[in-house]
Amino acid sequence: MAKKSRPDIEEQVALLMQGTEYGDDSLRAVMENELRERLLEAKSEGRKLRVYCGYDPRKADLHLGHTVTMRKLRQFQELGHEVNFVIGTYTSLIGDPSDHDKLRPQLTPAEVEANARTYAEQAFRILDPQTTRVRYNAEWLARLSFADLIKLASNFTIQQFLTREAFRQRWERGEGLYLHEMFYAIMQGVDAYTLQADVQVGGTDQLFNIVTASRKIMAALGARPNIAIILGILPGTDGVVKMSKSLGNHIPITAAPEEMYGKVMSVPDAAMPAFARLVTRWTPEEIARREDELAAGRLHPRDAKMQLAREIVEAFYGEEAAAQAEAAFVRIFQQRNVPEEMPRFPLGAGQTVIEVLVAAGLASSRSQARRLVEQKGVRLDGELLSDPQAVFPHPGVLQVGRRRFVAVIGYLSSGLEGG
Repeated sequence: MAKKSRPDIEEQVALLMQGTEYGDDSLRAVMENELRERLLEAKSEGRKLRVYCGYDPRKADLHLGHTVTMRKLRQFQELGHEVNFVIGTYTSLIGDPSDHDKLRPQLTPAEVEANARTYAEQAFRILDPQTTRVRYNAEWLARLSFADLIKLASNFTIQQFLTREAFRQRWERGEGLYLHEMFYAIMQGVDAYTLQADVQVGGTDQLFNIVTASRKIMAALGARPNIAIILGILPGTDGVVKMSKSLGNHIPITAAPEEMYGKVMSVPDAAMPAFARLVTRWTPEEIARREDELAAGRLHPRDAKMQLAREIVEAFYGEEAAAQAEAAFVRIFQQRNVPEEMPRFPLGAGQTVIEVLVAAGLASSRSQARRLVEQKGVRLDGELLSDPQAVFPHPGVLQVGRRRFVAVIGYLSSGLEGG
């Protein structure tokens, strides 16, 4: 990231507020002012801000959407502050209900422990391991007594929880709301208080947990409320729905450089600003410059997306690997004359290669689809597909023959669980 070794306070505020979404201009102004004051205070006292974000290990692998908050933590690290990477070995026993309109299944301690083993290792592909404190919230949450819980819960009303969209929808549908789900926000507030956090980072789905619960609990226990850095949610490769492995629109952070580059290039142009703000190392000035060049016609959208793809791959694999991934993309796609605009087809869960070819209009029948594959006439992202009965591998550019292309995008059903 091209920046001065020590930006001034206003530059720091602009960088740290980049990508934030509060849904309310007045709340954003409050958080921005508090951040500015806390940064000035830390500078005058010669201390580091304590910054934290929690991650529930409900799944063993991470995708690019999970790294949005990690990228923000890294920005705090590069400005010299202390980062606490909290693995929710206790909160994940409940499961965060924030962005779900149904009860999440409870994990067993064994499942949580197995998933947690991989989290820090994957996070260190972004975070500086030398300046990251990895904590497990079972350390303090397991010691809470029933009396502690009564005291903490007395700071909230049932009405406050029912204002949450996910809870309200279930209430209106007559579906069950379970008491243990209310504990999640309280537990997150205890995390913040225990860590004496100056700043708590989270996505827009964490707005209630951080702004309402964490700040209130910290104040109730005699601590200064933390500052909420609420970040937008990264869309998936379809450019519309939240990135999710369940929906097939995700980009794994363990993907090979060429695969990662190609997946970023498949993202619709309209989603490029969100990717630039949320998962790159670019400063606000660099992003603004690219946007100005795009608006003025000095930068082609394709070239802008290639810069974006190269930056994302480079952040994980380095300059050489990113350059090689870009060269491979040019060789496979641009030299094959893949069109910049093509029809889009939403991939259905479990669809086979044959089914996709027929449903996308690239074959008139199942028998024709089978022949096309057997005659080596079908490619996905430049690679031949050899088994017509196989489950379609992943979203990407599907090519039949030399001139027929369809952009296969992630499954868009709202009935699947995100994450």
